Amino acid sequence: MPIIAPSLLSANFLNLQADCDMLNASEADWYHLDVMDGRFVPNISFGPMLIDFFRKATAKVCDVHLMIEEPEKYAEAFQKAGADILTVHYEACTHLHRNIQQIKGLGMKAGVALNPHTPVELLKDILADIDLVCLMSVNPGFGGQSFIPNTINKIKDLRKMIDEKGLKVDIEIDGGVTLENAKSILDAGATVLVAGNTVFKSANPTETITLLKNIR
Repeated sequence: MPIIAPSLLSANFLNLQADCDMLNASEADWYHLDVMDGRFVPNISFGPMLIDFFRKATAKVCDVHLMIEEPEKYAEAFQKAGADILTVHYEACTHLHRNIQQIKGLGMKAGVALNPHTPVELLKDILADIDLVCLMSVNPGFGGQSFIPNTINKIKDLRKMIDEKGLKVDIEIDGGVTLENAKSILDAGATVLVAGNTVFKSANPTETITLLKNIR
């Protein structure tokens, strides 16, 4: 069964407790928490302080996606705030291996995110060191965008790389995931579905999460 990671970026920030209670009672597996700095992406979201509040609100995995420059400066702060998984962008890391070792050394699982234009082949020398690859299926920075179709090909290529190396690395898809395209995403080899608007803008978010969880 896929891992469902609703993106809190689409939650109601005037009533976060209600949305957290809903996720806690639902079949959602992870909280997906998008951190944006206004430099790496053209938007600003939230930082460690809000992650700390989410951590206090749930026992579920806190999957923190850093869309920021110089992530090494903030890794420890996010670990202290309660991140279980910390994902950095390939495009933002001059010394990616060092970033991954830092994250692991702090006791978190390490992920690497790729923008839509970045080929998965660039991960071949780091794949054995990471726990998760987050493929951006939209251009990062804003919610509510449409899924980029070529992502399916990237998932297939990445799945082949992982399987050929005999690795256990999750493939997370972030952006434009819907009830209509989720099956094709999973069939291509993804294991984690990030869903923002699809969950939080639906008439029944709990039911939507269940439908995503049970796609075959």
